[in-house]
Amino acid sequence: MKVILKQNVAGTGKIGDVINVADGYAQNFLIKKGLAEAATQKSLMQNQKIKDEQKAIHNAETEKAKALAQKIKDITVTVKTKLGTNGKMFGSVTTKEISEKLAALGFSVDKKDIAISPHPIKEPGAFTAEAKLFTGIIAKFKVEVIAE
Repeated sequence: MKVILKQNVAGTGKIGDVINVADGYAQNFLIKKGLAEAATQKSLMQNQKIKDEQKAIHNAETEKAKALAQKIKDITVTVKTKLGTNGKMFGSVTTKEISEKLAALGFSVDKKDIAISPHPIKEPGAFTAEAKLFTGIIAKFKVEVIAE
């Protein structure tokens, strides 16, 4: 029996998948628990329409993220920090600080989506950071740390 999954079912498929399963499994488990519906002509057309809408939204988000990545790659975020007498910083520059500086420049990037070079920034200088904007789209930008 052909069914359209309404929810992810482990070992069977994901939302929107049209699958062939045994009649008993479909009737007694999937449909009964609301995990799937019978694949009629009407439901197949409706499922395809939903998939097309989701694909269009995904493509729009991808294009938006690519445009944002092009803008971000050309900027330099400047962070001012206090230094001790020996020229060392108190603490380190965090992704929260970088996120706030990006927001001040007009770019909304969550602190969880920012990655600083392999080591934390604990001294003045120029560094590279990455912002994960969307699945597979990463923008690299410069972070400059200067003494206050």
